[in-house]
Amino acid sequence: MSDRPPNSELLAEQLGQCLQARGLKVTCAESCTGGGVASAITDIAGSSAWFEYGFVTYANRAKQQLLGVDEQLLMTHGAVSQPVVEAMAKGAIEVASADIAVAISGIAGPDGGTPEKPVGTVWFCWASISGVRRSQVYYLSGVRTEVRSAAVEIALKGLLDILEN
Repeated sequence: MSDRPPNSELLAEQLGQCLQARGLKVTCAESCTGGGVASAITDIAGSSAWFEYGFVTYANRAKQQLLGVDEQLLMTHGAVSQPVVEAMAKGAIEVASADIAVAISGIAGPDGGTPEKPVGTVWFCWASISGVRRSQVYYLSGVRTEVRSAAVEIALKGLLDILEN
């Protein structure tokens, strides 16, 4: 039994069932969650049928090298921004040859926040091979582990929404 919140386990199971039924593959590009989405997905037996790649791009350099995020985007908007998560999602889909993706970049704390981007600010992008489907910022509360757990749940729910709509 994992120490993952039960809701994340249930969401990952539902996601796997939807992906398998449709013959689709998912990928993720994670920063502040540090691989939490990939971990939730791969906790599900048989996940290799729908998940081949996950990217933990914690540093800006990793976002550039692994996902092709333009340095100018990072310099202009910062890693925790809509343009950057959209570029991360697009890059992940291309590199992984996946059908859908989620990208996450945020400030989990306890440090690193600013008045414009306080601790708990997390940007998400859900995309498919046809392009960005939705980008959204959340302002999550709690300590670091709570922000990261909530972000994993939000990411999984968003992936399910893409598949169901």
